[in-house]
Amino acid sequence: MSIDKIADKKEKRQGKPKWLRVKLPTGQNYKKVRKLVSSHKLHTICESGNCPNMGECWGAGTATFMILGNICTRSCGFCAVSTGKPLAVDWSEPERVARSVKLMEVKHAVVTSVDRDDLKDGGSIIWTDTVKAIRRVSPSTTMETLIPDFKGNMDQVQRIIDVAPEVVSHNMETVKRLTRSVRIQARYERSLEVLKYLKEGGMRTKTGIMLGLGETEEEVIEAMKDLVDVGLDVLTLGQYLQPTPKHLPVLDFVTPEQFAKYKVIGLELGIQYVESGPLVRSSYKAEKHLK
Repeated sequence: MSIDKIADKKEKRQGKPKWLRVKLPTGQNYKKVRKLVSSHKLHTICESGNCPNMGECWGAGTATFMILGNICTRSCGFCAVSTGKPLAVDWSEPERVARSVKLMEVKHAVVTSVDRDDLKDGGSIIWTDTVKAIRRVSPSTTMETLIPDFKGNMDQVQRIIDVAPEVVSHNMETVKRLTRSVRIQARYERSLEVLKYLKEGGMRTKTGIMLGLGETEEEVIEAMKDLVDVGLDVLTLGQYLQPTPKHLPVLDFVTPEQFAKYKVIGLELGIQYVESGPLVRSSYKAEKHLK
């Protein structure tokens, strides 16, 4: 029997552990944002991705927006975003996102995107236009840009540096050994190079890693050491959850105690801020990563 089938049977038999249970979102600010999103048909990854931390983040005035459409040119084994031929670039999108940020009274906006390897500029021009639009329309809003690797084209990465968002994030997603199976068209070393280039360009850098895909503790520590070497400021560690049966299976449910251990190790290695827990996602408590 294959590893995938064994893991699938194991997960169905055991079910999700109690520490992955999520409390229903509450609070006046959350209700206010939810009402605005619904009445104005605004689009956030928080809602469409069923993020377990939506209530907490919205309550803190943080929201995540996705640009450049909802069809990705890559087919990562963990991601639920559709793969295929994307639609043409919508050049009015930056203004719409900026208006949404203003309308929702977002204090800290996280902006992410699909990979657009089909575009000559990798989508980097829409990225910079979006940052500029948010700054113009909602000047008090701080920003984190969760960018793709732009296939290692540092001219495109430089465009992000030139508009200087408060935080620039690029997710490693997994450890070195598993990169080829988890992020089929990405490269571990290339992602490190992007983070290094961003740091050398004066950016506050951040990355996220999912756990539970079969990595060992030694491999996670090795990844953290690699990230320290490129000057990383912020690291998030969270539990991978399989979005559909077609995606990579969960091989392990990492305990809260192990997540706490990783946080201590990361801080001791020299990473300035480590957010580590089963329900942590890359934009979790993003507003705190400005410090």
